[in-house]
Amino acid sequence: MTSTEPRDFATSVAANVPFLRRYARALTGSQDSGDRYAAATLEAVLLDDTAAKSTPDAKLGLFRAFHLVWSSAGAPVGEADTRLSARAQSHMADLTPNTREALLLHVIEGFPPADVAAIMGVSTDEAIEFIEIARREMETSVAGRVMVIEDEAIIAMDIVSIVEDLGHGVTGVARTRTEAVALAASNRPDLILADIQLADNSSGIDAVNDILAQFDDIPVIFITAFPERLLTGARPEPAFLITKPFSEDQVRSAVSQAMFFASTETLAA
Repeated sequence: MTSTEPRDFATSVAANVPFLRRYARALTGSQDSGDRYAAATLEAVLLDDTAAKSTPDAKLGLFRAFHLVWSSAGAPVGEADTRLSARAQSHMADLTPNTREALLLHVIEGFPPADVAAIMGVSTDEAIEFIEIARREMETSVAGRVMVIEDEAIIAMDIVSIVEDLGHGVTGVARTRTEAVALAASNRPDLILADIQLADNSSGIDAVNDILAQFDDIPVIFITAFPERLLTGARPEPAFLITKPFSEDQVRSAVSQAMFFASTETLAA
């Protein structure tokens, strides 16, 4: 091993930590729980980097190490600290084992089925089956009202079409921070899907913060070309991020995941 290899490995791991944290939070449904297992993974890698270095791909190795840590703990979800998160965890209990992990790894993190299999320690055929089962179970579990904050008309139309195809209603599309706050006040959504940069140079993040100041427990999916900018360790952080340019599968998966985990009373109506 050359003197630069440890440094190169550490650099590669550090570059992929934001994405591991994104995955861990979406997987556990909790920022605190996700970060705890991400940190435990880094500690495990420092003690023994065998799993992380089992593949030339640093991200794949890091995620493999995470799964060894998370699985050894019993593959837990986050602790239910509110009534809504407790209801969401009751949904989680009904999922076929291993399907949520496979879907997140494949659609949100972009791992092909063979890599999903390597991370989870299953065969490629099993990974493919898990992904398909998760799609069916999550998309049919809950339906609700989705608000879209997006200033590009074509992108907004695509998002609305995908959301409606999943069986959800769309409360409307807002192009600016002011429009978004007014739309939410007039028709409270069950889920917000928000771009970062809006038409008048206002911020989708500020719009969401304004809305969440009025309403509690609305899950949010952010769309951004730079997801690492939202994965800073500050609180709160979004559990669901879609990277631009996005695919239909990414939107479908994120919406289904967010609705499924952060389900509210209105979704049962």
